[in-house]
Amino acid sequence: MLTRRVIVCLDVRDGRVVKGVRFESLRDVGDPVALAERYELEGADEITFLDISASAEGRATLLDVARRTAERLFIPLTIGGGVRSAADVGRALRAGADKVSLNTIAVQQPEVLTESSERFGAQCVVASIDAKLVDGVYRVWTHGGRTPTSLEAVSWAQECVARGAGEILLTSIDRDGARTGYDVALTRAVADAVAVPVIASGGAGTAQHCLEVLDAGRADAALVAGIVHDGVTTVRAIKETLRAGGVRVREVAA
Repeated sequence: MLTRRVIVCLDVRDGRVVKGVRFESLRDVGDPVALAERYELEGADEITFLDISASAEGRATLLDVARRTAERLFIPLTIGGGVRSAADVGRALRAGADKVSLNTIAVQQPEVLTESSERFGAQCVVASIDAKLVDGVYRVWTHGGRTPTSLEAVSWAQECVARGAGEILLTSIDRDGARTGYDVALTRAVADAVAVPVIASGGAGTAQHCLEVLDAGRADAALVAGIVHDGVTTVRAIKETLRAGGVRVREVAA
């Protein structure tokens, strides 16, 4: 049985970690390097940095943060946001990222997924999908959840994998920051349709929610943010709940 992962996401704007609800109402929660180190000590299996500035300046700031973090982090680091080409993917990897997340550019220019995978390997390429339920269909949105597309989430996930993505980061816009639980139905639909790991994102309010999405949702990893930033729970407590629920996770050092 494969070990499941708990991933902590840090949304970074202007060199600081922020958090909002449904991608809006952002507030400052701390320094990204310090938070990444703290969560690694708590037992996080990976850290994800997402640049939500989405500008050249924001991307440059994030790469600097990535460099400083990679020097002190021993677990995998994924970064994303503002990536517009395979060359940007290369810059992120050289800055210390282990994986790079592509979202808007993957929709606009799907060949960037293919080129990035061919140049750097599928294990480095994460297709990030923001989905929202619209008239009974899960539609893909871009530009930080602001721009709707006609793409259907499950079929788009399959295309991303066919183009070389080694992992899917799946975020429910409806659940993001709401702490009412992950969209288990959406997660399971995508997980059943692709042969690569699926990271569930959006909606974690308790450790039990993580257990539900890894079990019933068949996700390979649960991504958390606000509930650990605000001290509602800890990575360690989440892992204890998962272990008690029969989910195999990496041990946390005492």
